Amino acid sequence: MTRSTARLGTALLISLFALPALAQDEAPQMIAAPDRAEGDGPYDRLIIRGATLIDGTGAPPIGPVDIVVEGNRIADVVTVGYPGLEIKEDARPGDASREIDAHGAYVMPGIVDTHTHTGGATKAPEAEYTYKLWLGHGITTVRGVPSGKLEFSLAEKERSASNAITAPRIFSYHTIGSGEEYADKRILTPDDARKWVRYAARAGIDGLKLGSHRPAIMAALLDEASKLKLGSVAHLGQMGVAQMNAQDAARLGLGTLTHYYGLFEALYENHDVQPWPVDMNYGNEQHRFGQVARQWNLVAGRGSDKWNALLDEFLELDFTINPTMTIYSAGRDVMRARNADWHETYTLPAQWEFFKPSRESHGAYWFYWTTEDEIAWRNFYHVWMQFLNDYKNRGGRVTVGSDSGFIYQLYGFGTILELEMLQEAGFHPLEVIRAATMHGAEELFNPSGREIEFGVVRPGLLADLLIVDENPLENLKVLYGTGAVKLDDATAKPGRVGGVKYTIKDGIVYDAKALLADVAAMVEEQKAN
Repeated sequence: MTRSTARLGTALLISLFALPALAQDEAPQMIAAPDRAEGDGPYDRLIIRGATLIDGTGAPPIGPVDIVVEGNRIADVVTVGYPGLEIKEDARPGDASREIDAHGAYVMPGIVDTHTHTGGATKAPEAEYTYKLWLGHGITTVRGVPSGKLEFSLAEKERSASNAITAPRIFSYHTIGSGEEYADKRILTPDDARKWVRYAARAGIDGLKLGSHRPAIMAALLDEASKLKLGSVAHLGQMGVAQMNAQDAARLGLGTLTHYYGLFEALYENHDVQPWPVDMNYGNEQHRFGQVARQWNLVAGRGSDKWNALLDEFLELDFTINPTMTIYSAGRDVMRARNADWHETYTLPAQWEFFKPSRESHGAYWFYWTTEDEIAWRNFYHVWMQFLNDYKNRGGRVTVGSDSGFIYQLYGFGTILELEMLQEAGFHPLEVIRAATMHGAEELFNPSGREIEFGVVRPGLLADLLIVDENPLENLKVLYGTGAVKLDDATAKPGRVGGVKYTIKDGIVYDAKALLADVAAMVEEQKAN
């Protein structure tokens, strides 16, 4: 099979995002990434010289610093002077196997995206394409929910862990019934559910991606996962949310709520279920996505007793919210999403076909999208963002997830849009970066009881970093692979600045812009065939 033929495969992708009972595990097999041909290192001693450091904890930037990496771990962070003055050469750490000149540049932890799918046969069939888009945006860790079929995902996880492929590190979460051993089995009882969790844990998964299962099944899944120190994240889909909203699931031990499903339902004032139109059909995705935004005015308002009680209970339970605002953002302005700067260069033709209005492709529900639909979504976001900001302000953990590959959102680019939307919700840029780094790492490590191994720039932690020439606190757009448009006053012409320069994963240095150039070449190849 040729590369272009593989990209143009026509098998139907069935996503968990579409139907909670089904998963990307059931999609046709993706094409695994080729052996790694990119990236240099790890080095005996790599020194990043003269950077301004954003450490991921929420602390203010500091610089100039020299960051010493030995092998795959950060060995030291050394202050080498003061802003506006010459570097103190006698303060610098000594020789290096390799040096990166980062004077005037910014270094921060690699981004952690905790809601991803690697692609699918009808849109992005080769894992290499998606991995390079992620690394090209400084994303050094992803949580697949799932990445693909269980066996494929676990194999790619191990290959990434050993750096045999050019890819972020992968945490592998899977849906109930995943795995070849369960291909012909049905899970109907709590005991069945517990047996599957034990099977999946033996296979090597990191956690469960749950739907809005009936209470007895949900309780069994979460209890067994807790015993085995597996993580849990749930998309509490509309077909089950009447029995299992976010508050119900959190009380059973759910670790993370992804998307918004179940959150608004836990805040209803005068309803117990959403008052759907009488012609509602969940299989019609314009019904599904058009109507869900109409919840915005059904909930107890900001500052109400019910609102505050839910915030307090989530905080007491150490509950994480992974909102993925980016993936629904086209709902409030579909023309903007459809005409984003990056599509022409970086979106595969097969992926673009998947995005177009279709009654079969999941998330392609633009059958006749109206101004009224967009207004409803803008109102919905207003309420949703208030809740997220209030939870953050109370000390709650809000993390970054993208769910790209649907609804006009492209891998990597969608993750940076999520950062922008957190800032829109009221997060300070330092809080945004903390959500995308330290808090994402905590979300992944807390279920196992282990300390985080990345997500903060500290001696002893893994060397997962990104380097960008512009200040992301001033403008998060500089993290996009397309950079940010800025007027050059010397020439009176606009140009582009930024884009991640280097992504360092596990001590291996990747030229981020070269990875994106590889992606652009893949797109051109598919266009030519």
